[in-house]
Amino acid sequence: MHDTALIKALEEEVMTDVSIIVPVYNAEATVENTIRALLDQDYKGKYEIIFVDDDSTDRTTHMIMKYDAVKLVTQEHGGPARARNRGAKVARGDTLVFTDADCVPEDNWLSNMMKPLEKDEIDGVQGAFRTRQKSVIARFVQQEIEDRYTKMQKEKFIDFVSTYSAAYRKRMFLEEGGFDETFTTASGEDTELSYRLASKGHLLFFNPGAVVYHTHPDNLWWYLKMKAGRAYWRTKTYGKHAGRMVKDSYTPQVLKLQIGLFYLFAFGMITYALYHPAAYTAAGSAVLLFVSSLPFSLRVMAKDFFVGLISPIMVFLRSGAFAYGLLNGILRP
Repeated sequence: MHDTALIKALEEEVMTDVSIIVPVYNAEATVENTIRALLDQDYKGKYEIIFVDDDSTDRTTHMIMKYDAVKLVTQEHGGPARARNRGAKVARGDTLVFTDADCVPEDNWLSNMMKPLEKDEIDGVQGAFRTRQKSVIARFVQQEIEDRYTKMQKEKFIDFVSTYSAAYRKRMFLEEGGFDETFTTASGEDTELSYRLASKGHLLFFNPGAVVYHTHPDNLWWYLKMKAGRAYWRTKTYGKHAGRMVKDSYTPQVLKLQIGLFYLFAFGMITYALYHPAAYTAAGSAVLLFVSSLPFSLRVMAKDFFVGLISPIMVFLRSGAFAYGLLNGILRP
């Protein structure tokens, strides 16, 4: 269905309670699993499903069009922030719920996303990731995410909502301008919106019972590349919200310490050839980085022994990826 015909059809429909919006780009391998899970929700109210295709070059749109209950909007390639905003503009629901085309929600996901919004003061909701993957890297990713969730559960309200499982009141979302479309890739536009909403007094809530299953990076290079990319785009976010550099509800303070220690390690290694005592700086920072990772490693070891065992190495490499991404973002904004 062409965009003009789709929009006209949407305007003629009865208002739904919820609009689920999914940006999609070259996701033929995963999109049908997402669609089936969204169609199988146990939510008692009315909801619509809108996929916004970001100019895919594979068979993604063909696969979406097989499902009559799913609405398809297309756009020229502009990134997920623009795609989500486009979906919001044609959405008929009072609430906008977002997920991604590589996520498979549990059947009670939508119901659990909507529960916190029964309270009038809540404007946004964050759900949770899980994975069924067995690879060591993917299991590590899941453990570090769950460690962040532990931090978030201690907060009454949060300032960090990720769009793999996010809900916003539509009126508020549109009034605040939606996602910043200058973020042209999937790394930071949701964080920027979260900081913006929280700074204006909107209350955001974490519900770990609203679960989607996700395909995490399952090899080391993919994982480190992802971390470097997120750090790169975070410099743009911090440029808009400098106060969040100090603290937010998602980022552990020890992670910032570890990045700083990695910079010291790198400085010591680089200057060692010119000044041999710099080796002590490198060695000392490496030891401190290892020590700083132990509490996390022990927590992980209690749930996944082998992943906990290798986590000090993973934390070291992660710190390096973050350090590189941040430096790259500062030098090449």
